[in-house]
Amino acid sequence: MSRTNSMAASATPTPWRAWLEEHGGKLLLFARQQTRRAGDAEDVLQEALVKLAKKVELGVFVGGQEAWMPFLYTQIRREAIDLGRRNDRRKKREDAVVGDELIAETGTDRWFEGSGYEEERKAMMEEALKELPKKFSEVIVMKIWAGRTFAEIGEILDISMNTAASRYRYGVEALRKQLAAARIRGDL
Repeated sequence: MSRTNSMAASATPTPWRAWLEEHGGKLLLFARQQTRRAGDAEDVLQEALVKLAKKVELGVFVGGQEAWMPFLYTQIRREAIDLGRRNDRRKKREDAVVGDELIAETGTDRWFEGSGYEEERKAMMEEALKELPKKFSEVIVMKIWAGRTFAEIGEILDISMNTAASRYRYGVEALRKQLAAARIRGDL
């Protein structure tokens, strides 16, 4: 094949490329609705397309080209769920490490004292704690300042140990969100 014929052949879109050009935008929009970030949507779409391409190439895909869209919608959704779960597990592991470091640095009895916080910072943290729903703030106060276990907190509040632990996690996450602007400004 001559160089001219080779260039002409590569300029002609393949059926796969033509199909992607027609449907790629719709699929990416769907992937964006299924994920938390645009970059994740592109990754999820790519994973789904690779799985489809492998099935088609191996000849194990059931249905013709008309079945590609339903397959991809289902696969995008599955990939997005898997990605979200992986990210949540990673964040939970990272938060646990950060929480362990905070406890190691400050001790559970004295969250603010001796850790270099100025009075203004203490006031900001305490004010943010007061803005939390009571069910979260009371668990945080009992856990951090009183040094209670989740079992003890559950007994005091007449809730299960697991509920106390989840309220603590949700409360700490809410505090992080409330204080995000202060952190960005450099106040914390």
